[in-house]
Amino acid sequence: MTDVTHGDNPITKERRERFLSRQSVIEMRARERARALFDPGSFREMLGPVDRLESPWLPRQGIVPQSDDGVIVARGQLAGKPAVVMAIEGAFQGGGMGEVSASKIAAALALARRDWESGKAILPVLLLETGGVRLQEANLGEAVVAEIQAEIIALRRHVPAIGVITGMIGCFGGMSITAGLCSYLVVLPQARLELNGPEVVEQEAGIDELDAGDKHLIWSLMGGEQRYETGFADALVEDDSGGAWRSRPASEREG
Repeated sequence: MTDVTHGDNPITKERRERFLSRQSVIEMRARERARALFDPGSFREMLGPVDRLESPWLPRQGIVPQSDDGVIVARGQLAGKPAVVMAIEGAFQGGGMGEVSASKIAAALALARRDWESGKAILPVLLLETGGVRLQEANLGEAVVAEIQAEIIALRRHVPAIGVITGMIGCFGGMSITAGLCSYLVVLPQARLELNGPEVVEQEAGIDELDAGDKHLIWSLMGGEQRYETGFADALVEDDSGGAWRSRPASEREG
């Protein structure tokens, strides 16, 4: 009888090759994530970096702004049909929503709603990686996040609004409510979803209430797999944009 090492095991080998050949969504920036969703050659960005639509409030507090304010809005074709994708850049201010960035999303949703009202179909997709509203723009950001939520509710009369939590920052604060308003919510296993972030809970209630440094505990409470299995998300997808973000539908949940 011939011994088979782990390296020769065909199942292990297939899994290893699939892992090494994947195109990680987590490792992508927001613009790359949006581009990966669209059919090849159809990506068209609106209000991109060259338009320099920056936050006027961050420089006043000694923070260097970003020329797209951390939100990418693009239109194109998704499986041959018109779509608009709004992607939040988690690498800028932790994906925090400010007046400008949130306004870009609210305006994109409003334009999609107007398209539907004039008989033009378009699918809205939000790629979420955000800690919520920026503290530096608190009330301004909160006000526009409320506009985003109102537009999602209005748009849902015409078409399902799709939300995808794409990175390890997760989705917290007012934007977690936005995620909950989406018609269909998709998560990666590494994603997180909760109203209050673990650091906030630990700061306000103490480490005895929640140890934000206990990664296993945090993901067991608010991680993507937990949120999917408990019905807070509709699909769990692999971290592989090249695999078309393959998902497990809600009907396949364990139990």
